Amino acid sequence: MIIKDINIVFVNYKRKDDISKAIASLFLDIQNCKYDVQITVVDNSANEDKIKEELDTKFPKVNYIDAFENVGFGKGNNLGFRSCEARYYFALNPDIIISENSQTIERLINFMNENPKIACIGPKLLNMDGSLQYTCYRFDLHSILIKPLKQINFDKKYKLVKKHVDKLEMKDFDHNSTRPVDWILGAALIVRKKIVDEIGMFDERYFMYLEDTDWCHRMWEKNYPVYYVHNIVLNHLHTRESAKIPGIFKAIFKNKLARIHANSWIKYLWKWRQSHKYYATKYK
Repeated sequence: MIIKDINIVFVNYKRKDDISKAIASLFLDIQNCKYDVQITVVDNSANEDKIKEELDTKFPKVNYIDAFENVGFGKGNNLGFRSCEARYYFALNPDIIISENSQTIERLINFMNENPKIACIGPKLLNMDGSLQYTCYRFDLHSILIKPLKQINFDKKYKLVKKHVDKLEMKDFDHNSTRPVDWILGAALIVRKKIVDEIGMFDERYFMYLEDTDWCHRMWEKNYPVYYVHNIVLNHLHTRESAKIPGIFKAIFKNKLARIHANSWIKYLWKWRQSHKYYATKYK
């Protein structure tokens, strides 16, 4: 059986326009790519936004998977990964744009080919105005405990919260360097198939949020390094829906995504309650 070099998976939940733009940028990027690339869209909105028709018309080579309901981020990606076997699986957010003439996908595959001991990588992400997004993190217990306060912007109000959030987001290191990190944001996450075969895919108990943290944690538990790659860059709109309603109680009671985020946070803390060491330090 011939497998692809990379399977790039988008999970759609009423994000047709964003995904269409992302896929258009992808096809431009892989025009002269030497690798065999599959693009997959898993539809969590049961085609409510007519994304299937959009793909059939504009991008007939895209693999469309109807999940028939909103199964969440992790399970949606898993459906996409299973639909097309590849040497590398790439979970990519709908609001990512690849710059023209960057050969991003080819360079990502080259990096993984040249570094066979690395399990997972995340490229640098920039906001649309060119500013840096902090997308690599530490497994620091105090910072993870305080993480929900960042989601409701308490790091902008209180110095103690900011101190721990800055540590969590690794703001103390030069993001113009490639290095091992504890975990990478799931907005753009490339994982080696043979590692997935050993440790499994995303933990589907997380409906949304923290599944990327958990996945990287499982890799480090098996001594498989996770890396931040500074010189491969993607543009990311990054809408933090769970932070739109200010205040802890208002967010929990009025914002469904904030409740989902809190639920995933509790599941993660319970699952890894006895393991919050810095895995990446031994690879520095």
